[in-house]
Amino acid sequence: MKLIVQKFGGTSVANAERIRNVARIITDTYRKGANVVAVVSAQGDTTDDLIAKAHEIDENPSKREMDMLLSTGEQISIALLAMAISKMGYPVISLTGRQAGFFTDSNHSRARIKRVDTERLEKELDQRKIVVVAGFQGMNRYDDITTLGRGGSDTSAVALAAELKADLCQIYTDVDGVYTADPRIVPSAQKLEEISFDEMLELASCGAQVLHNRSVEMAKKYNVNLEVLSSLEDKPGTKIKEVTRMEKLLIKGVAKDDDVVRISLIGLADHPGVAFKIFSLLAARKINVDIILQSVGRDGTKDISFTVPIDSYKAAVEVLTEERDQINNCTIDVDTDVTKISIVGSGMQSNPGVASRMFEALSEADINIEMISTSEIKISVLIRKKLGDKALNVVSEAFVK
Repeated sequence: MKLIVQKFGGTSVANAERIRNVARIITDTYRKGANVVAVVSAQGDTTDDLIAKAHEIDENPSKREMDMLLSTGEQISIALLAMAISKMGYPVISLTGRQAGFFTDSNHSRARIKRVDTERLEKELDQRKIVVVAGFQGMNRYDDITTLGRGGSDTSAVALAAELKADLCQIYTDVDGVYTADPRIVPSAQKLEEISFDEMLELASCGAQVLHNRSVEMAKKYNVNLEVLSSLEDKPGTKIKEVTRMEKLLIKGVAKDDDVVRISLIGLADHPGVAFKIFSLLAARKINVDIILQSVGRDGTKDISFTVPIDSYKAAVEVLTEERDQINNCTIDVDTDVTKISIVGSGMQSNPGVASRMFEALSEADINIEMISTSEIKISVLIRKKLGDKALNVVSEAFVK
């Protein structure tokens, strides 16, 4: 029998009316003869509200207790959705992450899935029940609840699809697919019929908020048949796959990421091993670094600038300050007023002049580029944050016509 995993984000279950709508989507799939596992996020702004409540008590709460608190959001969603499905007359059961067999490491708030024991899930599916699973959460070896970080429900859904060998994993959101840019900012953005795993992974890593990058990485690894579509409109979505058809679009997408901070280390000693010391300190704290720029050494010193996620920069500054004697007592400068604009597309590998066209568009719009990073299918630049929306539009116009 066909098995479909369906994931629903917070906006899809934000209120009673939308929960009933999701219940209809799930039961329509079930009535067509498929087994269904639904993975659900917390309702609307529940997670943000819970974080605010925690900060009323403690500005720097324990990560373990935060996981205990935040996991309740998904548990509310799965219980309410199961009630809606049951009221419609269908067999259903809701399961927490632990009950669904998610075992993770002990990195609270950013846990990684180590394995998924699907025995309980398969037992319920064998009884032709619809199974509603709390996304975003699991349990570590100490029987403590853990959470997977922002967007973790996408990862939960793909992990289940991979482990259960599902025929399809559908990610339902408040948009009807993957666009060449955020349609709320770029009115001319086009919806893509399909996009490769590599392109989607780069877009997700560059700030596109349609899918969590870890979920795309996992889908690629296990070749999960993935589709992004709207829970609010009945229309085809975007398929994400290993190989896509040749299309006219040179660039598949343009993304903006406001959640970045630039850290500059000024006056570093210009000798071997300095960069290693800096980035090994950050790696030990599990701080991801993106764009890196090193100046040409002069007078025995050099400067290194790099970007980190906004939720990591305080920890980065803290560790670099603590270990400043290891890096020549350099000056540490922090700039939070930056944003990253990226273009992504496998077509740029065989088409010279892509970077030039991007830089020309920014130049004509009087937007200064402060840092640049490239890969085979991506070019990213750092600019002033207030110019982010303008840059997104002018770069989109340069490529997507």
